[in-house]
Amino acid sequence: MTHPIQTVAVVGAGTMGQGIAQVCAMSDYKTILFDIDSNLSQKAIAAINQNLDTAVAKGKLTAEAKLRTIESLTTAKDISELKVDLVIEAVVERLEVKQQLFAQLESINEGRCILASNTSSISITQIAATLKHPQHCVGLHFFNPAHLMKLVEVVNGASTDPAVILQMKNFAKSLSKITVETKDSPGFIVNRVARHYYVEALKLLEEGVADVATIDKLMRSAGFKMGPFELMDLIGIDINFAVTSSLYQSFFQDSKFRPSRIQQQKVLAGHLGRKTGKGFYEYGK
Repeated sequence: MTHPIQTVAVVGAGTMGQGIAQVCAMSDYKTILFDIDSNLSQKAIAAINQNLDTAVAKGKLTAEAKLRTIESLTTAKDISELKVDLVIEAVVERLEVKQQLFAQLESINEGRCILASNTSSISITQIAATLKHPQHCVGLHFFNPAHLMKLVEVVNGASTDPAVILQMKNFAKSLSKITVETKDSPGFIVNRVARHYYVEALKLLEEGVADVATIDKLMRSAGFKMGPFELMDLIGIDINFAVTSSLYQSFFQDSKFRPSRIQQQKVLAGHLGRKTGKGFYEYGK
């Protein structure tokens, strides 16, 4: 049985986590941000402050609304503090990490909270499989940057309670998001369709058909807001590569989802895009 959502914990203070925490706090939910690296949590709070200041400067947010947002947002030093109505995890894309995290949070909350994963490619059914209450596990997939992008995919695992799905759709709408419900399928909807935007661009690069800048320029001129390489740099090449690899395995190594060696080399070199200052492009400090 579901109950009203008043408190939200966001686990993982990276780019996605901080964006999700921001939109929750802006919608007057008491929001707790937690990361095992407390320094990352503090950096996330600083980034959220900067985002809010920018919104105020542009006239998109009042100073009073910014203050309410900051007052609604806190950080936790220990996971035991996360006794909430809803948990949204935005941690590394590894099944065992998500399963261990949710099992711990389920115990802390005595099975009474909703456990939502922001995963972009891992099966919600698999994540929920080791839980005592798998019916409380759901996918809540935001898009980067979460405080600006309007879409949220609400993912229905094999055991997810229909009441939880409905509540998550209403929750996302309360964040001023557009929701779409999807079954638990590899890549869900957006990442499955969009995967070829990246994969085919990488194939063009591998085959020497055109260089990075040319491919991006042509795709922008065709109406896309960002070229595929610009977008991979923004998302994080490591994250993009992990999602492609996950879909490749989930679709039984279907060649159309095959990851690129060029992308793999970028990851191995630590050239992950904007967050490291270098990816397919170089970025100033």
